[in-house]
Amino acid sequence: MRTLSLAVLVASLGAALHGSAAQSVALAISGPSVTLSFADNDDPADSIFRLAQRALNRSDYRQAATLFARVANNYPKSERAPEALYFQAFALFRIGDRQELKLAQTALERLSERYPDASQRGDANSLRMRICGELAKRGDEACASEVTSSATASSSANPSSSASSSSTAAQAGRCPDPDDEDDERIMALNALLQMDAERALPILERIMGRRDQCAHVLRRKAVFLISQKSSSRAADILIKAIREDPDDEVRKQAVFWLAQTRDPRVPGVLRDLIRSSSRDLQKNAVFSLSQLGGGEGNAALRDLAGSDNTPEEIRSESIFWLGQKSSSENGQFLRDLFKRVRSSELKDKIIFSLSQQHGTGSEQWLLDIANDQSESIEVRKQALFWAAQNKSVSLDRLAQLYDRTNDTEIKEQLIFGFSQRNSREAVDKLMSIARSDRDKEMKKKAIFWLGQSRDPRVLDFLAELIGK
Repeated sequence: MRTLSLAVLVASLGAALHGSAAQSVALAISGPSVTLSFADNDDPADSIFRLAQRALNRSDYRQAATLFARVANNYPKSERAPEALYFQAFALFRIGDRQELKLAQTALERLSERYPDASQRGDANSLRMRICGELAKRGDEACASEVTSSATASSSANPSSSASSSSTAAQAGRCPDPDDEDDERIMALNALLQMDAERALPILERIMGRRDQCAHVLRRKAVFLISQKSSSRAADILIKAIREDPDDEVRKQAVFWLAQTRDPRVPGVLRDLIRSSSRDLQKNAVFSLSQLGGGEGNAALRDLAGSDNTPEEIRSESIFWLGQKSSSENGQFLRDLFKRVRSSELKDKIIFSLSQQHGTGSEQWLLDIANDQSESIEVRKQALFWAAQNKSVSLDRLAQLYDRTNDTEIKEQLIFGFSQRNSREAVDKLMSIARSDRDKEMKKKAIFWLGQSRDPRVLDFLAELIGK
């Protein structure tokens, strides 16, 4: 058992005692003294650190920064100290004012000087670059110089030690994780793009030309940054990557983001890719078309969806994205296309896409398909399922359809639809079916779904049925 004085207790915990401290410490009050008891294996800094973590988790960044600083200042030999310095800097960064950003820099400098071998150093370098990028955007000349230097070094096949994590990893026989969002080099490039896009683009272009080991990791990330610059030069870089880059993922990402450049050549490039490239690139090209502004992307998607020469998987992708771009023109096109296609998969995709387009006449169309006995029962059920999910289709219309039809599978689908509505009227309809439907199977299904309802009336209703 270890004991801390009242003064230490107040200094360490006063700002954070909101009741949660009871989970971390046990206070024993005896006369004028207060003791703070820790488990035998506890670090004295651990309780304060946990309080700081709680403050961070509830986004109270000022309190978190204060508590983390207390750990680092009062317990510099604790195992928690280097971690506390990192999180102090992170909390200050999240506050975001210039003064706090400068203090965050100081915390990271202390981490580097005092604990050069700490496990937080890799993350700390990334955070330091993010902080410097923010300061550079606000006119800090030293940070602007550092950001430019780090970004420029990343564009070289033999980067300097400040940006050489890729080369070091390559020498060790592995490459950095492509999904690492805290790559210091990318932080520097992104900061430079925010500071001065015209200066950043040539550096990004040089990165896209790198072919040294592990450079593909950097190129994959550079593609997104390039796409954020709407210009013909950005489009040139991405189009070249699509045609020449040896890495499949780089090419896919370049296709995926190409539409962001808003270059007039984009629709033609994407159409060519859909005619002649791999299936993965074709799918990304369809998505990219869906991101184009104006009517050009819609027109291209309708051409793909409507052509029998388009592979069915690509037609399906095109239909899906048309459904996400709600308009009367797209809605009418999909309804007309439904009449022409024979594939049940394409019919299902059209039904789903139209179910996403509210206010374009699709609600009545879905009910019409559900009633159309020339369609397969599976297609009709699919239309009914999405109609029931659509709150624009009134429960009264669904109930009328139930009363009119003699088709058992359609009735089953409607009962399921009623169960999903979570409304008083839907429960009323299910109770009506359970009480008076002539088909015992329908009664059983209605009773089953009533059993899943939270409507308080259901319990009395079921008790009434049992008592008959």
